[in-house]
Amino acid sequence: MTTTEQSRPPFHLAIPVDDIEAARTFYGGVLGLAEGRSATRWIDWDMHGHQMVTHQVDGGRTVADSNPVDGHEVPVPHFGLVLDVTSFHALADRLRAAGTRFVIEPYQRFAGEPGEQWTMFFHDPAGNALEFKAFRDLDQLFAT
Repeated sequence: MTTTEQSRPPFHLAIPVDDIEAARTFYGGVLGLAEGRSATRWIDWDMHGHQMVTHQVDGGRTVADSNPVDGHEVPVPHFGLVLDVTSFHALADRLRAAGTRFVIEPYQRFAGEPGEQWTMFFHDPAGNALEFKAFRDLDQLFAT
């Protein structure tokens, strides 16, 4: 998707990984993202029109924290995408088939309330937390 095809500018996000080939398998194979430019220690990914880059970083990671939301401990920091409901469930099925261990299993959050959504949390092989979600009504994305 080009910048002129979308209503918002694409974001750029760079994240650390400890194994670039494990990142390639996960982001390209499991999540199905198209690979862009790459070098020995980094890969550009097309995350539904956004540029996400995995950079191999040697050494340990900072331990993530969590925040209670809707009865679950949500990992912080995290990132991800808002998908349509059908794509959300298809991704959840693909993650299950790949043996992904969920931090928070796919479920419907805030049912019947403003911002009703499906959500799931999981880690990539380097321990980066991801959240993918879907709203039945995308106009509720910023509902209060």
